[in-house]
Amino acid sequence: MGKVQYQCSMSLDGFIAGPGGDMSWLVPYLGPDPMVDQIMERTGALLAGRRTFGGDDPYKGTEHEGEAYGGGWEGPQFVLTHDPPDAPVPGVTFVTDLETAVAEARAAAGDKNVGVLGAQIAAQCLDAGLLDEIFVGVVPVMLGDGIRLFDHPGGTRVKLERISLSEAPHSTDLLFRVTR
Repeated sequence: MGKVQYQCSMSLDGFIAGPGGDMSWLVPYLGPDPMVDQIMERTGALLAGRRTFGGDDPYKGTEHEGEAYGGGWEGPQFVLTHDPPDAPVPGVTFVTDLETAVAEARAAAGDKNVGVLGAQIAAQCLDAGLLDEIFVGVVPVMLGDGIRLFDHPGGTRVKLERISLSEAPHSTDLLFRVTR
C-alpha cells in the first residue's frame, strides 16, 4: 500500500502560498525536476482541501490551467469539503470527512501514494496520524507573508526522518518520513 504524502513547494521563509493563496510566485521556479517526476510517477490519487482545489493556479493563462500539477499528473482527485458542489466535476470526488477521504483516496491509489495538497488538509492528516511522508521543494525566494507550510501554534512536536535530499535547477527537494 502506498503512503499518504504531503506534496508542496515552499519559499525559504516557510510559505507554500502568498497572501490570499496567491500561487503566481511559483511560476519562475517551475521547470524540470527529476525528484518531482518520481513523486508524480508514484502518486495514484490526490487529496486536496476545497480552498486548494478552487484556489489560485500557478499555470493560470497556460494550456495546462486547472490541471493537476500543470498537466504533469492525471488520476482520481478527492476534495475534502463541508460544502460539496451540486454539480459533479469529472474525475473529482467530494468527501465531507477526513477519514473517509483518506480511505477512498488510498483505495483509488492502489499501491501508489496519495498526494496531499493544501496546508490545512496536511495538518489535519498529521493530527489524525494519517500522514506518512512530507515532500517539500524549497524554492529560492522569501515571500514574507502568506500560507505557512504548517501553522500550528502550541501544537505538539512531530519527529521526522529525512529519506532523501536532492537538488534541481529551481529548488532543493526534501522528503521526510513522519515517525510515530
